[in-house]
Amino acid sequence: MSALEYAKKLQAQFPSVIGGPDEFRGEWTLQISDAERIAEICAFAKKDLGFDYLVDISSIDNYGDDPRFEVVYELYGYGHHCHLRLKIQVSEEKSELPTVSTIWRTADWHEREIYDMMGLRFRGHPDLRRILMWEGYPYFPLRKDFPLAGKPTDLPEVAFTKPAPLEGGPFVTIAGGKDTVAREPRVRIPETDAIETNARLERRQDIEEAPGHAHGPGPIDAPKK
Repeated sequence: MSALEYAKKLQAQFPSVIGGPDEFRGEWTLQISDAERIAEICAFAKKDLGFDYLVDISSIDNYGDDPRFEVVYELYGYGHHCHLRLKIQVSEEKSELPTVSTIWRTADWHEREIYDMMGLRFRGHPDLRRILMWEGYPYFPLRKDFPLAGKPTDLPEVAFTKPAPLEGGPFVTIAGGKDTVAREPRVRIPETDAIETNARLERRQDIEEAPGHAHGPGPIDAPKK
């Protein structure tokens, strides 16, 4: 069977909570309207449809929207070589959904990372604690309202107490632009949230037109005739 046929089988099993399937570039996605049934849906996908490998679980912060968060499950079956994506929306008020670590053991670390970076909890997880940041850290660094350079923390002798220094940055890319030069990373100023052109980019034309070597320091050689 194809990935689309597996998607339709899964949808037929849970018609009241699964929408789609939606196709994009040959990949199929199912939208799940009830986050509380994700474990039940995943158990059926593994046992009855052969999706024995959980490739990844990721989270998206749609800051300003309600529901704010989206959790994405990437499923794969080694027996039939088909891929399927499941998407669930989770409100900021609830910020919780059931664990699937009892179905795929690898979900253990995926869910811990989402809990650590985004602040979503997975009910029933055997060991839901931070995996990258230290215990007691009060923020969730992948939320869109978290500044790129970090926030000061009042945890002396535990970790940084000031925003982390970023040499020449932080940088963000901007969509659009007439060419690749216009789309290169720019500097974001945390205090104003303004975006300015990278100084190196501003000097590009001068560097290209200057005689001699681009590396230095040292005197610039006279142009050869």
